[in-house]
Amino acid sequence: MKIGLKRGVVLCCLTAIFVIAPSLSCRNRTADPAESGNAGPEKSAAESIAEADALYAQRKDLSNARRGIIALRQARTRDTGNYEAAWKLARLDYFLGSHAKDEAEREAAFRDGIDAGKSAVLLQDNKADGHFWLGANYGGSAELSILASLSSIQDIRTEMEKVIELDESYASGSAYLGLGQLYLKAPKVLGGDSKKAVEYLEKGLRFGSNNALLHLRLAEGYHALGRDQDAQKQIDLILKMTPEADYVPEYDDAVAGAKVLQKRIQM
Repeated sequence: MKIGLKRGVVLCCLTAIFVIAPSLSCRNRTADPAESGNAGPEKSAAESIAEADALYAQRKDLSNARRGIIALRQARTRDTGNYEAAWKLARLDYFLGSHAKDEAEREAAFRDGIDAGKSAVLLQDNKADGHFWLGANYGGSAELSILASLSSIQDIRTEMEKVIELDESYASGSAYLGLGQLYLKAPKVLGGDSKKAVEYLEKGLRFGSNNALLHLRLAEGYHALGRDQDAQKQIDLILKMTPEADYVPEYDDAVAGAKVLQKRIQM
């Protein structure tokens, strides 16, 4: 949410989306308190989810994202049928995969995010959360792997279209953001189409006027079509926005991307 393919070709995400987002076998083992023998009294699934929610709010510090993932794993161990724990794990794995510096950790996060997203979809196929974060993790994985990018394009499209079917306003139009990114970043031979990307992103504005990442991808789409004045308008909107409290990390990502794009336009 390429032929002559390069790494990182399909989605950026849902940065994001695609905004932001949820067992990391390659993670630093010493950073996992669940395995340290000092986990403390056993918590209920609901308590672990509440703990993870508080940590998600502080996700810009990746140590909090990692701790939130541990809490959600614990919740799922205690209640394997808990939909909320599954989709929130996919969300946090996506955020970690999108922001970690270590490539092995990123790959593991997206892989586990896909597993958690699939579980969420199996538990509640009629809800948007699981489909969206499953699609977002497919996109993150495709960004890192040539083989994943080839196999994930249809998976990403399917999940984002399902979100639109269920709730097109979900997460401020982030399914439109995911589809826009897909068509913007995919190679033409695999369906990439900057014009179609812009169409999806413009539709998303009906629900995401304050979605900074959506405005960024739209600016990139306009630039790809040679519409640099329109791209600059989107950049100006991003830089003047007051971010929503729940989405400050995503807003910061959008500002950084907008500044990079602005330099490119001015060259």
